[in-house]
Amino acid sequence: MAETTGMPFSDLMGLEVIERTPARVRGRLVVREDLCTAGGILHGGAFMAMADALGAIGGVLNLPAGARTTTLESKTNFLRGAPVGSVVEGETTPLHVGRRSSVWQTRITDAEGKLLCLVTQTQMTILPE
Repeated sequence: MAETTGMPFSDLMGLEVIERTPARVRGRLVVREDLCTAGGILHGGAFMAMADALGAIGGVLNLPAGARTTTLESKTNFLRGAPVGSVVEGETTPLHVGRRSSVWQTRITDAEGKLLCLVTQTQMTILPE
């Protein structure tokens, strides 16, 4: 069952979370016209925002009590476009979960499973004082 992210911008985009565990976060986004470039293709920033949200959720699920997280770094490879009206799905998995940071890889695919975008991001762990 899909649910919102709990983050206002991601919810505004329409990102739905379909799975959230410490080892994997999955989300889905309908490509709307207002999320596209002038050519009717999902904007790169929308791909990046989707991945950032999914990685942040993964980071939060791996935090110790009282800690917070923020994105420290993000790298994106755009491989294919997603036209308006299509649905893209992102799957985020941890490459590293440590005391001070976690590193997440997000694969965004189309309905046929073709890889559209690959994002690697680092989430910094902010421990309570």
